Amino acid sequence: MARHLVIGNGKMLLNLDHNCYIRDIYYPFVGQLNHVGGQYCRLGLWTEGQFTWLEDAAWDKKLGYIEDSLVTDVTARHYGLETELQMNDGIHQRETIYLKRVVIRNHANREREFRLFFHQDLMIDGSEVGDTAAYYPDNHTLFHYKRSSYFMFNGFSEEGGITQYSTGIKRFHSAEGTWRDAEDGVLMGNAIAQGSVDSTISFRTSIPAGGEKTIYYWMSIGKSLEEVKKLNQYVQDNHPEKLLSRVVVYWNHWLNRAEKDLGDLPPEVGRMFRHSLLMVRTQTDERGAIIAANDTDILQYNRDHYSYMWPRDGALVADAMSLAGYQSVIAPFFQFCTDALTPEGYLNHKFNPDGTVGSSWHPYTVQGAKRLPIQEDETALVLFALWRDYQRHQVIELPQSMYSKLIRKAAAFLSGYMEHSLSLPKPSYDLWEERYGIWTYTAASVYGGLMAASFFTELFGDYERSDHYRRTAEELKQGMLTHLWDEESGRFARGLVQKDGGWVKDMTLESSLFAVLEFGVLPADDYRVIRTMESIRDGLAVRTHIGGIARYTNDYYFQQSGEIDKVPGNPWIICTLWVANYEIDSASKLSDLEAPRRTLEWVVSQALESGVLPEQLNPYDGSPLSVAPLTWSHATFVQSVCKYAAKYKELSLK
Repeated sequence: MARHLVIGNGKMLLNLDHNCYIRDIYYPFVGQLNHVGGQYCRLGLWTEGQFTWLEDAAWDKKLGYIEDSLVTDVTARHYGLETELQMNDGIHQRETIYLKRVVIRNHANREREFRLFFHQDLMIDGSEVGDTAAYYPDNHTLFHYKRSSYFMFNGFSEEGGITQYSTGIKRFHSAEGTWRDAEDGVLMGNAIAQGSVDSTISFRTSIPAGGEKTIYYWMSIGKSLEEVKKLNQYVQDNHPEKLLSRVVVYWNHWLNRAEKDLGDLPPEVGRMFRHSLLMVRTQTDERGAIIAANDTDILQYNRDHYSYMWPRDGALVADAMSLAGYQSVIAPFFQFCTDALTPEGYLNHKFNPDGTVGSSWHPYTVQGAKRLPIQEDETALVLFALWRDYQRHQVIELPQSMYSKLIRKAAAFLSGYMEHSLSLPKPSYDLWEERYGIWTYTAASVYGGLMAASFFTELFGDYERSDHYRRTAEELKQGMLTHLWDEESGRFARGLVQKDGGWVKDMTLESSLFAVLEFGVLPADDYRVIRTMESIRDGLAVRTHIGGIARYTNDYYFQQSGEIDKVPGNPWIICTLWVANYEIDSASKLSDLEAPRRTLEWVVSQALESGVLPEQLNPYDGSPLSVAPLTWSHATFVQSVCKYAAKYKELSLK
């Protein structure tokens, strides 16, 4: 499972796989709706009576991006056909237009005709029912539509525009789709199809021996036929070559605000840092939703996906992007959370990109007892991230605009949702969404959220509330030190669970215990932080040649091994970086940064060829597991690089 190439502009998102096939098109929200749904929009080539799809094993492909941009840079070579393709894909920085440039190189010693076939397999609005695909003679294009979603396809070569087209039925009875019609190099020219449909268009060009020619292809998306016609005309008027160049220039300038002095980090870490900023941007809807991941291959395992906005992921991603200087990119996230907050003052489990409540597996009742189906850390972390953003950028208008609707309401909930006998938060679900109890991670995040609320209320002159939130946070901290610190093992417990009417410690070793440091409960030099982080570093290390840090002991999610002593769980990018962040925070001399520098280099080495970071890795061969890219992985890498660069500067002055 992976999406090797990802491009977007905050209004639409497009994913390509390792064959350079379009697999997902999200519009009008990033992460919602998916108009391909993981199907294959194929690309094929015909020459001298031979036809091949790019999925054929004979193609040798190299995947990547034009440096510091969201325009792909892909080469595919077929030695048997003596042909090479150079491909660039991009989405216009402002409009809902996808652009593709294909340079065909003829390595044979004779002139040849080439026909390039583009296959469109759409499931408009997420369903195959009721789609229409049709040839549109007025502007010599082909378009698909259903209700208010329109997709228009066009292109040209030196010899002219679309030379062949066909529409047809797919995945119904014996019909496989028009892509089969392409395999003899000739399309039958069916002008319209309705229902479960697809389409294929082709372009031709003649290339002399040793020469090359370029074919352009584009897709415009809109809410009406008139809108996509207008966008199509815009591409023709401006030329796709110029538009793709402008996309590269735009993203180059967008990266200008990123930190350039990264200390002694090698160039490949710097490239991944900038690429990670771009990857996070693709997963961020301009209306505020920061989506966890948009790799629909996960549907093979879960019958649900990651195309949701978890407030926890969103807050941590927003914090990292704020740290990197991208305050304007993530400011809408806080407004999203303000609008999504319940009247009671908490945030639900997860949300769709349009702000509606997402699917959930947290029950409202268990064995007849009512239960609030939340992960309390998700509410707390939004306040925590908002305060850190204000500290860095001093944009007081942002928190002021949501002071009464978000800050005070959420803080009132956090300060009231307490298990007073323990001075800890009441039970909720953990950050992994797997278990119910009182968790060290959750308690630490609530501490951070309450302290943020105290700072905000003081900032706005509300001193009585500020004192109340600060007192509650200090009581919570004492509750953590009393009930969650375990002197015998020398580390914090994962949390407390109810058993036989009482609370008992869950001593499973958990990487998320880093939260005690991250959210300000204790400093990096506190012995309890040191011993806890050393336990994580030693006890959750994956002892294969792949390396990395697992989530927790005997992690079941995509489990690949029963050798728990050797492989406590699959290595996760974020968990490995959490240990590196502790090592950065605790560094007192430059030589202390050697270990986190190696970790950052390790992350780069575990990325896909295109620079995409997965959620987790196979502990034996390093292949990506679960989704890729995971926004949280890229954002945590951004955070770690920023922290490293700052600490390197600090220690260099000593």
